[in-house]
Amino acid sequence: MDTSLNYTAISYNVKISVKADYEHSMSEPDYDIHVFSYNVLIENFGEEPLHLLSRHWLIFDALGSNHEVKGEGVVGEKPVILPGESYTYSSMCKLSSEAGKMVGNYTMRGLSTDKLIQVQIPEFLLIPKFRMN
Repeated sequence: MDTSLNYTAISYNVKISVKADYEHSMSEPDYDIHVFSYNVLIENFGEEPLHLLSRHWLIFDALGSNHEVKGEGVVGEKPVILPGESYTYSSMCKLSSEAGKMVGNYTMRGLSTDKLIQVQIPEFLLIPKFRMN
């Protein structure tokens, strides 16, 4: 049974859905290494093809540490998402605590208008299911 939480945000006719999971087999709690995977679904509900150019993440852990990640594309790709189409990718992050959260945005360019937009990524929790009540 899938017990993951789903998080969703919609901006500029783009829906971003995120599902995160704790990776037990890759984590080493005795050494403060906690690995989370996350799957992102990007859906273009607008009328214009969108080119995903870059990402900007803020990653927080329960110990008060935070990291900022900026870069081109996602997982080495800069996809074009046509109207009515979607793009999915998976990635991971490592925390030094057992819980945290991520939030961010994607910079996209409308291919017919050449307009840049900042599409919101919903804030989502990074917490093992065994810690949730």
